[in-house]
Amino acid sequence: MTRGGAGSAALLVVAGLACQEVGAAFAVLLFPEVGPLGMVMLRLVFSAGILLAIARPSLRGNSRDGWRAVVALGVVLAVMNGFFYLALERLALGVTVTIEVLGPLVLSIVMSRRASAWLWALLAFAGVLALAGGGWERLDPLGVVFALGAAVSWAGYILASARVGREFPKLDGLALAMAIGAVVALPIGVLDAGSALLRIDLLALGAAVAILSSTIPYAFELVALRRLPAAGFAVLMSLAPATAALAGFLMLGQGMTVLEIVGIALVVAASVGAVRASARVEPLA
Repeated sequence: MTRGGAGSAALLVVAGLACQEVGAAFAVLLFPEVGPLGMVMLRLVFSAGILLAIARPSLRGNSRDGWRAVVALGVVLAVMNGFFYLALERLALGVTVTIEVLGPLVLSIVMSRRASAWLWALLAFAGVLALAGGGWERLDPLGVVFALGAAVSWAGYILASARVGREFPKLDGLALAMAIGAVVALPIGVLDAGSALLRIDLLALGAAVAILSSTIPYAFELVALRRLPAAGFAVLMSLAPATAALAGFLMLGQGMTVLEIVGIALVVAASVGAVRASARVEPLA
């Protein structure tokens, strides 16, 4: 792998993160019209449609274990996105993503099976305390609960996605899981969005959020993973809280206190350290 190839792959990962957070910012702007759960439904429905058209997965010849993995991933996708958007309704984008990233961070620390990895957990905890120190009045308690729910779901998504990746080729499993997630989210999403679903402009914006938040990042990540080692890719993904904070500031006018910025930096540093620590050991079977 050439240095230039790795550099271009890293740029793809960063661009994917930027698209993802810009999509999240657009989603927040749509909340007054369609509600957070309506936005979840729109994102999953359009994402499923796009992925099904690209992957064209076969419904035949799949094992029972494969279907169980797909259903589990679909449910996790619906729950994770639901918690994430409910948190975004109450918390700043940067704060929400910082709390959410604690899920894969803790999973990485547990899987590392190294005592030193818990130092990164302490650093992440210090980051969360710094976020709280920025002002409890800025951290809606229910929003924090939703963000923690998204964190747990994100860890579950990583495990479920790995199972689907073993059972299905290419994007087939993800496309099927996204369709199942869309079906799960559909009833509540329709109730939340109501008559707004009859507006073509809102549907078009929902499709744009799906493309920005799912289609483009997934495509960029697939290309990048062919050129980057897994540990390097994970380190770049650890920048998500920082990119989210920047998107929230530029697009939503969500300013942050010095302590909140310090908290985000500590969580990013803990994520990078935990990824590097877990990369030195064998993964769990």
